[in-house]
Amino acid sequence: MSVDDITIQYEENGQILVNELDKMVLSRGAWTTILFRYQEWRMEANDYGPDKYCIRRYKKLGDEYRQQSKFTISSADQARKIVDALLTWLPGDDAKT
Repeated sequence: MSVDDITIQYEENGQILVNELDKMVLSRGAWTTILFRYQEWRMEANDYGPDKYCIRRYKKLGDEYRQQSKFTISSADQARKIVDALLTWLPGDDAKT
């Protein structure tokens, strides 16, 4: 299994319950970090809910990656606040790192 094979897509009885929309591999190696964008199926509405985001860490054990931790970003507002905080903390392109 490679990092590119990792997914959070989940199907049950032919219905996709967690629909992975996109992913970005943030780091590779024995410890891998992936940011996922996904939607969850809402039975009561018979459609998918709003986009959600999750950062997951995986540890490679043999030929498998096993999830070690995860952080789910609960809303688009929380995602924007995280982005804003990181932009505040990170130096600009003109700064030396």
